[in-house]
Amino acid sequence: MIDPSLLVARRPRRVAIRERPHRLGQDVRVRFRIEHQFSGSVDALTALLLDPGFHTGLKLPDVGLPTVVESTTDGPDDVLKLRYEYTGSIDPIAKRILGHRKLTWLQELRLDRSTGTGRLTFHAEAEPRKLHGSAQCALTANGDGSTRRMGGELKVAIPLVGGTAERKIIEGLRRRLDVEAQALEARLREG
Repeated sequence: MIDPSLLVARRPRRVAIRERPHRLGQDVRVRFRIEHQFSGSVDALTALLLDPGFHTGLKLPDVGLPTVVESTTDGPDDVLKLRYEYTGSIDPIAKRILGHRKLTWLQELRLDRSTGTGRLTFHAEAEPRKLHGSAQCALTANGDGSTRRMGGELKVAIPLVGGTAERKIIEGLRRRLDVEAQALEARLREG
């Protein structure tokens, strides 16, 4: 019999944010961690995370539906690369930095199905050196379910606005990962 507590999407643990000290003109680097628990197995969770159809149908806050850039296998890793466009409101300073360009970024998930470990990387498409980040990802069994743990770093290389930008970006990342986790849990419950 299924434990009814497993049918309720569990709230994610709070994101830990730690900004590294920096001097004027240096990159801002922010570390983050987030964890979500799911009622499905690691194999089922991995399959959904790597499913292009799941992502292209998932509406996330402040971004349009992604386009699939790549969905392949590279040695032991399965790779899913997506392009997102930011559709939320943009700070006036950021608008001046962007000019008339759209804010788009590439996100790549590499997962080794045999170990449940991998890496999520993301970067601004127009200027990857100014905004990029990565996180280690671990999918582990947890009783009858599974846990996704991510920990990484975001780097913003824009003098004077980096500190403000990174906090907004991390909060947006957290919101989108929480929405994704709720959708993953719903799909896992459907079977």
